[in-house]
Amino acid sequence: GAASSRLVLSLLLRRQNVGHRSALKLLDDASEALQYNRDLLQSALDQVGQGISVFDKEMRLICWNRQFRILLGLPPDLGRVGIPLDQILRHVAGEGDFGQGPIERIVDDRMNRMVIKHETFQERVADGKRVLEIRTSAMPQGGIVTTYTDITQRVESADALTRINETLERRVRERTAELTQVNLALTDAKAKADEASLDKTRFLAAASHDILQPLNAARLYTTSLVERAPEDENKSLVHSIDVSLEVVEEILGALLDISRLDTGSMEPELSIFPLSEFFDRLALEFEPVARDKKLELHVVPTTVWVRSDRRMLRRVLQNLLSNAIKYTTDGTVLLGCRRRKGRVIVQVWDTGPGIPRSSHALVFKEFQRLDDSSRGVRGLGLGLSIVQRIGRVLDHPIALTSLPGRGSMFSVTIPIAEPKYVDHQAIRRVVPGHQVAGCVALCLDNEPQIVESMTVLLTSWGCEVLPALSVEEACKQIAESDGRPDIVLADYHLDDGTGIEAIETIRKLVGNDVPGVIITADHSPEVQRDVRRRGLTLLRKPLKPAALRAVIAQSRRARAAAE
Repeated sequence: GAASSRLVLSLLLRRQNVGHRSALKLLDDASEALQYNRDLLQSALDQVGQGISVFDKEMRLICWNRQFRILLGLPPDLGRVGIPLDQILRHVAGEGDFGQGPIERIVDDRMNRMVIKHETFQERVADGKRVLEIRTSAMPQGGIVTTYTDITQRVESADALTRINETLERRVRERTAELTQVNLALTDAKAKADEASLDKTRFLAAASHDILQPLNAARLYTTSLVERAPEDENKSLVHSIDVSLEVVEEILGALLDISRLDTGSMEPELSIFPLSEFFDRLALEFEPVARDKKLELHVVPTTVWVRSDRRMLRRVLQNLLSNAIKYTTDGTVLLGCRRRKGRVIVQVWDTGPGIPRSSHALVFKEFQRLDDSSRGVRGLGLGLSIVQRIGRVLDHPIALTSLPGRGSMFSVTIPIAEPKYVDHQAIRRVVPGHQVAGCVALCLDNEPQIVESMTVLLTSWGCEVLPALSVEEACKQIAESDGRPDIVLADYHLDDGTGIEAIETIRKLVGNDVPGVIITADHSPEVQRDVRRRGLTLLRKPLKPAALRAVIAQSRRARAAAE
């Protein structure tokens, strides 16, 4: 509009002979163009979703759009040029849209925000149902431009999100409190379970001692009867009793081993040794069993040295070989090993029925046996459970590969160690054989049945026995005998101390380090460490007569080699 007016006036000034009518026509045309432009601009402003208002430097309204009046709820008389800004604000505040308080204070505050500070702020209008965002910008020639944006939906969404967050936070707090209570209950339950486990361990230790004592005596008696009985039907009966007691011993031993492994009371004693000594002994031990079942047992020789616990590893290999022979009806059982990246994988192969892949995890659980392959096989399904637990304790992974109908392969992976020097000449100097006849054995136990059964067994082997129920009685037996004992066999738990203390007392009495053997039903690691630390031999109840005979023979060979 201003550009058109300037153009018309310029033309009039240049044309000095312009007529009156022509000048009026030019002015009418300019006015019409100016009005058209104003109408066009107003129409455009009215289509904008925001409310817009322009105030001059005197803060009087000079331009606005329809949304400005609608959003603020202004009557028609306030929508005209020249209306002061404070009058508009006073009307809106009087309607109660700018909050509670004195109207003039509210007006002064809004004038300060809009005119001086040019702040962006929010106001609630229409009885709080609508939220407006008011923005103010200063104009170069003075005055301000204000925009009013309806952000009600955005505020409601934000409020809803806040409420949701508060609800979630409350629920999280509630769940956290519930979880805290559950964790406290679980902690309490775990403490009770741990205490129950310790009680179970203590009970098993006490019960095992009470149960294994008479079982140990019964085994010693039956062994003596088996060796003495003539070849008649009584010998078969005694042998059946001995086998039944052996089964009971195996079951109790397996249950006690599982208990000690689960409670961590079975601690490994790592050492370095050659696998060949295990392979040779296992071949001698299982060759007769395999031959009775008409199976071929192949043990592949090896020169590998390993680092492991001798007793635990021997138990693993014994269980694996025993299972392989038990469940194989014909064919071959093979024991061998493979080297692989600083480790050796000891494998037991068989040509048995095999194990379906779906049952691989099942066979390692206690009291679990596969129905098809376990018919007619003695056992409770504890062997592989013990194998897996020992593997975890030693960090020796146990693996299974099997094809149903073709056989199975169980393996244990063991760290390889550097070989140690072995004095073969010293070994050759040791007196061979397992002869124990003529050995003088001091047998010390606070259970009369154990002393009596040991006396019967050792006497049947040709040994001279000095029986004693206490240390005082043992010293009296030594004093009354012509010479010192060749070996002392003592129970660990005595009425007046331990078997270790009794052996030390006897050694002081005889004046030398007589070989000592501790025989106990206490399988705790503390007892084991105490016995090993004193340099004594440890045998566990129920006592295996063959193991006792081997220990006595070994002590005689060692004495002969020293002499």
